[in-house]
Amino acid sequence: MWRNEMMHRITKADGPVDVVVIGGGATGVGIAVDAASRGYSTVLLERDDFAKGTSSRSTKLVHGGVRYLAQGNVRLVLEALRERGIMRKNAPALVRDLPFVVPAYQWWEIPFYYIGLKLYDLLSGKRSLGRSTYISSSSVEKFLPTIRKKGLKGGIVYYDGQFDDSRMAVSLAKTAEEHGAAVLNYAEVNQIDKDEKADVFHLKFKDHISDQEIALSAKTVFNATGVYVDDILGMEQEQTRPLIAPSRGAHIVVDGRFLKSRHGIMIPKTSDGRVLFAIPWYDKTLIGTTDAPVEETNKEPQPSDQEINFILETADAYMTPSPKASDIQSVFAGLRPLAAPEESGHKTKEISRGHRVLTSPHGMITIIGGKWTTYRRMAEDAVDEAIKLGRLSEKTCRTDHLPVWVSALDKKYGLGEEGNAEVKVESKVEGNEIVVGYPWTAGDVRYMIREEYALTIEDILSRRMRLLVLDADRALKIAPEIGAMLQEELGSEVYDLKADLDAFKALAKKYRWKSL
Repeated sequence: MWRNEMMHRITKADGPVDVVVIGGGATGVGIAVDAASRGYSTVLLERDDFAKGTSSRSTKLVHGGVRYLAQGNVRLVLEALRERGIMRKNAPALVRDLPFVVPAYQWWEIPFYYIGLKLYDLLSGKRSLGRSTYISSSSVEKFLPTIRKKGLKGGIVYYDGQFDDSRMAVSLAKTAEEHGAAVLNYAEVNQIDKDEKADVFHLKFKDHISDQEIALSAKTVFNATGVYVDDILGMEQEQTRPLIAPSRGAHIVVDGRFLKSRHGIMIPKTSDGRVLFAIPWYDKTLIGTTDAPVEETNKEPQPSDQEINFILETADAYMTPSPKASDIQSVFAGLRPLAAPEESGHKTKEISRGHRVLTSPHGMITIIGGKWTTYRRMAEDAVDEAIKLGRLSEKTCRTDHLPVWVSALDKKYGLGEEGNAEVKVESKVEGNEIVVGYPWTAGDVRYMIREEYALTIEDILSRRMRLLVLDADRALKIAPEIGAMLQEELGSEVYDLKADLDAFKALAKKYRWKSL
């Protein structure tokens, strides 16, 4: 089994490894790829599953950030647009171009949006995904059959990217593995000590699969745990001021008939000043996101009534027919690890999405802020910082032209240009499909277990197959069959079917909107 190989890579180390990365979200897997591809001995440890947290709960966009341009943050937009192009080039099976329409209901909006989006094109340079253009109201209706027609004056088409976030995380973990890294999910770091004399870190982690506690040492430790970075820092030093100001973003998923388009809708300014997207995703319509400050962090953040009602009310102003609460097939929310401002009083939508690389007095390197699109640059900056500090020997970053590992499943069903087809919901069932209306087979599930690090029903249905976030009811129905396959593949000495099934049933109910 792949996990035995990963354990062997960790335990066979003679002396400290060069790099230990704590956290298997976008930032953590990005650092593991960067470090391993430069030739450093690398270990990646994730407490839960890869992308269990925020990194599987995004709006699924690879974008420069149109609203950051409106805020005047040109530097951040330039960086993100450059990274968008690199991500598109390095992972063509997972990333594709997605045209958006910005509908205009006031005449002044047309030149205002047009000028802003032409500047967006200009900043994209040679990495542009397409030219922004003005289109008439009749063309808007053609591209967006369900758009509200009353008062429509026209619109602007612009281009950004779309991807599958959790599948990208798994692919990056596999990329790190291919370059020699040991990558482990369900491996929780619970102790970090610094030997100042030898200038090395000593860590202990709990392997939640075998219940073993394992020790290892490292020259460099990267804290890439998102909203939990303060917890990890607390193991190494006495923390004074929190580094993270978490913000919750909520989404709903409804049937594709509410969009009926290959284009997305971008609503640049909602009633409270946020941006809202409605995008096609695996033949469904994904609508979000909200931006609400939160006081506490947890593994399964729940959207509030207010957030869901805000999404539905905003959709109602732009879509005909518009989705109702009874049409919601899944809801999900994630916590953005925004860098806390120096002064209080900032709303989370006003806090910069730029990233910061910080070094503790003992030398642990922590990465905060950022977003999926800039994961590669965040990783490069973090590893470069370790080199500047003398913790690593100088080696050049390779990830701006490093292909991302391609899953056989993404070749079959991926969103990107190398994928053969998208998941076609409600299509005619053929062959050995295990979920009516969806294409996945038992062989696909076994591939996820053998090749994509899946160890639980949630791993498969939420982050490999994506069924939980597409259709929570369908996910609940197929869960026992998925659990049976996990038991066959992993063995009862490793896998507890009843406990896993019970845990998944409790989790899946949180993805069903309460009014159903």
